[in-house]
Amino acid sequence: MKACTMPWHPWLREQLVDSLRSVPPNAPTLCEGWQARHLAAHLVLREHAPWRLLGGGLDTLADEARDDAAYRDLIDRVSQPPQAWSPHSWAGDAMNVAEFYVHSEDVRRGGGVEPAPRDLPPDLVEALRGALTTFARLRLGRCPVGVTLVDDEGRRLVVSDREPVVEIHGPVTELVLHVFGRVEAADTEVRGREDAVAQVAQVLGGPDA
Repeated sequence: MKACTMPWHPWLREQLVDSLRSVPPNAPTLCEGWQARHLAAHLVLREHAPWRLLGGGLDTLADEARDDAAYRDLIDRVSQPPQAWSPHSWAGDAMNVAEFYVHSEDVRRGGGVEPAPRDLPPDLVEALRGALTTFARLRLGRCPVGVTLVDDEGRRLVVSDREPVVEIHGPVTELVLHVFGRVEAADTEVRGREDAVAQVAQVLGGPDA
């Protein structure tokens, strides 16, 4: 287990790579329309050639990884950290903790079968809590209704203080998935008026890459 003074994203990268290696290239993911090879291609381009995401670069790279050997090669590229000049390198955990955790779950839960729970270290859960605070406010801060996240310890994060209020309950790890649009796959409970709940769901939309 890593020391708590070290960043978490390298360890999460290893977990993500293991998840990708555990499934074939055409395995489904939680990202609608994406198989495991598309997710691997996204991760490579995100860190090493983000300009290619603007065109058809992702589909091209994913198409090249249809067979097992090419898919393994693509995963090997996922395992390689970006160059030091890349924002994804110097931003460290701030940019990568939630990304790597969510995409690992995209693979683990993509087949529709509930995977074995992950026993994550408490310090990593706290790092995910920090990411949750940031991304929840980015995604839901302008929601037309109030939104409060409540974790399994009863800790509350007021994302939007409008009325009426929708509360989303669950462990930090599941709240992260919910906020990133993996609503159906996340083990969360949403409480509030039906119309307000629908507005929150509309703002979140589907899974984000």
